[in-house]
Amino acid sequence: MSLLRQCLQRVPSLRPFKTNVCKTSIRWASTEDSDVKPETRPTVRKPDLVIRSQLKDFGKYVAECLPKYIQTVQITAGDELELLIAPEGVLPVLQFLKDHHNAQYSNLSDIAGMDVPNRECRFEIIYNLLSLRFNSRIRVKTYTDELTPIESCDGIYKAANWYEREIWDMFGVFFSNHPDLRRILTDYGFEGHPFRRDFPLSGYVEVRYDDERKRVVLEPLELAQEFRKFDLSAPWEQFPNFRNVLPASEPVKPDSEKK
Repeated sequence: MSLLRQCLQRVPSLRPFKTNVCKTSIRWASTEDSDVKPETRPTVRKPDLVIRSQLKDFGKYVAECLPKYIQTVQITAGDELELLIAPEGVLPVLQFLKDHHNAQYSNLSDIAGMDVPNRECRFEIIYNLLSLRFNSRIRVKTYTDELTPIESCDGIYKAANWYEREIWDMFGVFFSNHPDLRRILTDYGFEGHPFRRDFPLSGYVEVRYDDERKRVVLEPLELAQEFRKFDLSAPWEQFPNFRNVLPASEPVKPDSEKK
């Protein structure tokens, strides 16, 4: 007789469950098949109501501190806070989020660009910030066009140097007061900006090595065969269907508007 069985016989209070013993597994009798319901919902991150409430309160607080620059505060589907600001508010808002004791977003994770050609201000500049102190992330968005520059935040976040160079190279958004704004990914003498939606997929020139000149040359693009046309309709709008479970964003209204 094993030691465990002896203990169970001597102390009846230690054996409230019956067990079904088989060769491969042990299942407590209190766990029945009827209790386990199959999961039919798609695999979507469930919203955390506590976190969303805290983000809403913080978004309202920042909007009250900087009403001149912050235009909209919203919560996205992934429990993420977004601040939509005017272009002239890039430096004040980023400086506030970095230095304020209730924010301390001291880490610039990334700066991204987005091109929507049918808008009047077609480019969006997106700053992703991380607060190591509070383990929190925030997204700051602003807008511009082909000619209006955005103030460089290199003086606030040194990590912005290469990110802004990349956006200038790919989208053509100019950052004023940048210490070294030049192309970072494309070749010397490259014309155009590849991430613009009006830039052709095949480009304008082709690069090859010339044996006679003993160097790399750029020549006008020549397609050796007829260019195939592809159906570029957006499949991600129909797949998967769980995108309709949560709204894309939830606007956070100030308390004064609710009244």
